[in-house]
Amino acid sequence: MSLGTMTRLELRRLAVRPLAWTLAALTGAWLAWTFTLGLGQFLGAQVRLAALADAPGFTDLVAIPLLAELVKLSFLVVPLMTMASLAAERRAGTLALLWSAGMVPWRIVLGKYLAVLVWLALWLLLTLAMPLAVGAQGQADWGKLAAATLGTALTLATLAAIGLACSAATSVPAIAAAMALIISLALWTVDRGAQAAGVSGGFLEWLTLATHLQNLLRGLVVSSDLAWFALAISLALILATRRLAADRERS
Repeated sequence: MSLGTMTRLELRRLAVRPLAWTLAALTGAWLAWTFTLGLGQFLGAQVRLAALADAPGFTDLVAIPLLAELVKLSFLVVPLMTMASLAAERRAGTLALLWSAGMVPWRIVLGKYLAVLVWLALWLLLTLAMPLAVGAQGQADWGKLAAATLGTALTLATLAAIGLACSAATSVPAIAAAMALIISLALWTVDRGAQAAGVSGGFLEWLTLATHLQNLLRGLVVSSDLAWFALAISLALILATRRLAADRERS
């Protein structure tokens, strides 16, 4: 069984799961409502903003807050999407079938990861369609929006990798979701203690996900931020692969 076959199989599983469609509908409705409110406030403030020299525009006041809202939702949505990816396979005993079909651990992990990324990419594109429809009239800062979109996509990819690693660590999907949520929130707020003590910078600030995402939401694309996301994704996928390899050796 090839990597492409594994990815297609996982995509079909996501397509028939009611949870995926329910999450898409509920979050889509919430994001549409958030966009409508933000756009209304922006249009109502245009006269006041026109009097300011460096007033924020549509991208700063509507598009980027919408992407930030998607990131907030993703801390709950992504663990729910990934919780059954490997945990359910282990609980049902179907990992042995994958071993017998010639699947190696890294193909299983990567195939499932790519399938989740496809779903998250569609979720992100659905969200972007709203500001893009308005920004096409010439009101958007396309460079800043592109950087913010990149940051959002990398955050989703990181959370998906963490969720997959947690799903590989247990046979109970609910526990996998809880683990992924806790780890993601810890990674988001790991520097809060240092900030409360008046300490800025240092390793804890570099370790925090929010530090790297905020730079991209401000339109700053820095190689160190991209490297952080790549490192976090790689580490999570390696841990998931090693756990599956251990399962294969025991079986």
